[in-house]
Amino acid sequence: MSRFCLSWMAALLLAVALVACGGPRATQMPTTAPAAPATATPPPAPTAAPSTPAPTAAALEAPVANLTEGCVTDYDPDLDYFPEKVALEDATGWTIEYFNNYKLITVLNPWRDADVQFRYVLVQCGTPAPPDVGDAQVIEAPVKSIVTMSTTQLPHLKELDLLDRLVGVDTFQYINTPEVVELIEAGKLKEIGSGAELNVEQAIDIEPDLVMTYGVGNPEFDSHPKLLEAGLKVAMNAEYMEPTPLGRAEWIKFTAAFFNREVMATEVYAGIAGRYAEMTAKAQAVTMQPTVFSGAPFRGTWYMPGGNSYAAKLLADAGAAYLWADDTSTGSMQLSFEEVLDRAKDADIWVNPGSWKTLAEGLAQDERFAQFLAFQNGKVYNNNRRLNANGGNDYWETGVTNPDLVLADLIAIFHPELLPGHEFVFYQRLE
Repeated sequence: MSRFCLSWMAALLLAVALVACGGPRATQMPTTAPAAPATATPPPAPTAAPSTPAPTAAALEAPVANLTEGCVTDYDPDLDYFPEKVALEDATGWTIEYFNNYKLITVLNPWRDADVQFRYVLVQCGTPAPPDVGDAQVIEAPVKSIVTMSTTQLPHLKELDLLDRLVGVDTFQYINTPEVVELIEAGKLKEIGSGAELNVEQAIDIEPDLVMTYGVGNPEFDSHPKLLEAGLKVAMNAEYMEPTPLGRAEWIKFTAAFFNREVMATEVYAGIAGRYAEMTAKAQAVTMQPTVFSGAPFRGTWYMPGGNSYAAKLLADAGAAYLWADDTSTGSMQLSFEEVLDRAKDADIWVNPGSWKTLAEGLAQDERFAQFLAFQNGKVYNNNRRLNANGGNDYWETGVTNPDLVLADLIAIFHPELLPGHEFVFYQRLE
């Protein structure tokens, strides 16, 4: 799976797991003006007129918007520097708490069966960090430069108008986002590699404010331990652990928090979630649902999405009768060819059969695929319509942030009458 722009082995691990400005601290303004120096013979105070209080310094005005550029110059500990906040609706893998001049983010479940969590104290630039942060990383916000280690993070920067902050990626090879490709061609980005091929020296030379990466719990593929050891600020993005499409998409708010762009992220996500809900309602109103199965064998094992997985949720929301919907797992089931054939031989539609681009490629892998009715009827659809020259699949880039586009494709497959004239974005029918 090219979703994470890893080597094919890293992709397999994920498939099984899934299916500023540093300004000095400003001092607080005094609340009263200093007293005038005493004279040698002070005049007597008038008796008739009342005394006049000493003038006070002008109070600082409370911010009405988050500071997305630059730093605070006059700090007041009583002011809320984050009047614009995010609230999570669908994502369950992270939390955020707001304080006057910092935010506390906790990544709850960075990878499957993880026994560790990651905490980040995002301090408004130009204000002091809290005195005791424990094991949390302290990162100044707004971040001025970032390196991303997954293509899924690039659409966040595009939607939040932050591509000018992007200074590096793990590899250029699998990127589809046109604006990022332009930056690569203009020589404005650097590659730092990942896993065993991580170039820590290159990462240090770039001097990013932040490296956003992910983990799978395997030292052979995880980059964050070496990056942290090098003294870099590293944020773990665990969107792939979310079991729902909207849960994954809402991680755009996670990225936005590092840049104080909560308002923009909220608006973007509201649009995505609204379109998704509208289309889901249409699909759920249809009484006849086609039977559907997914995947294809890899090295003799058929990794079928669990009934509560991300992939199964998409199929259900699109109005399909997924044949393994009764399963309760959120990852992938490991089945034999015979087990799948026994249940799915007469299924109406087959989706996501690996890397095939044609039915002939499927038969070349295993002639037994012709035993499936969906194969015989030409009802096989794959999510690889948008591949770059190196096989990078935009389904795992643009599609993760925009599940409404994925859902529209699936509804057009299962219930074409609901979306007449639909132009497929990620899916194609295999001939």
